[in-house]
Amino acid sequence: MSSKLIQPPPMAASREAISRRTGNAKMLLSFNDLNSKTLSFSDNPFRLRPMFIGKVTEQSSASSPTDQQEVDEEEDITVSQIKEELYEALKGINRGIFGVKSDKKAEIEGLVNLLECRNPTPEPTGELDKIGGCWKLIYSTITVLGSKRTKLGLRDFVSLGDLLQQIDIDQGKTVHVLKFDVRGLNLHDGEFRIVASFEIISKTSVEITYESSTIMPDQLMNIFKKNMNLLLGIFNPEGLFEISYLDEDLQVGRDGKGNVFVLEKSEES
Repeated sequence: MSSKLIQPPPMAASREAISRRTGNAKMLLSFNDLNSKTLSFSDNPFRLRPMFIGKVTEQSSASSPTDQQEVDEEEDITVSQIKEELYEALKGINRGIFGVKSDKKAEIEGLVNLLECRNPTPEPTGELDKIGGCWKLIYSTITVLGSKRTKLGLRDFVSLGDLLQQIDIDQGKTVHVLKFDVRGLNLHDGEFRIVASFEIISKTSVEITYESSTIMPDQLMNIFKKNMNLLLGIFNPEGLFEISYLDEDLQVGRDGKGNVFVLEKSEES
């Protein structure tokens, strides 16, 4: 086996506001203050219709008794029900890595927003015992599309397996593991590992610093060696990471570029 050290590419951060319309009320939704949120709800009593959540800066001057009843019903929705809807929405999209339709993406992220409003751990960096361990990615807005997917061979030749995040609280380290299968080479346990350190910078956020990366075995290195910087550029976790929802088995986070990550607790190592 061999390993190769790859230097991370430069990273940039961006923020944006999202304007949505619901019912007769036009709202400007901003994610600059994730702790100040107001929900917007649908009129479907049988299935959640996710809407974006944010800070309402403009709305209609009056609400009818019917509108208030809808709000009350939505507030009664439990975390378990939202999770059930979320897992249903995630079926068949391969974690979103290779893209999802815009309506499906809006549905998923709306459900994520509903979870964030019900976060049972508002200060997650103060409860590190909940964060430590292994987490498996089940959804992300990071995508590998077009020529990037072709260059990495992620169409027919190489299959992307589990994406794991192993967090060692005592050491202040995190290891991101990407697993690969390669057809024709009988390779079923290839791994790309990114080692990073993290530092708590607020009650909800950590700063992640890239340290090193390795790929094994040699056969997998030979496949990716021409595009290692591309692979690292997509999956490098370096930068700000805010934990916006955390319980015993589910974690939601957002990075400094606005990407969303949903992870479930895993027994893998």
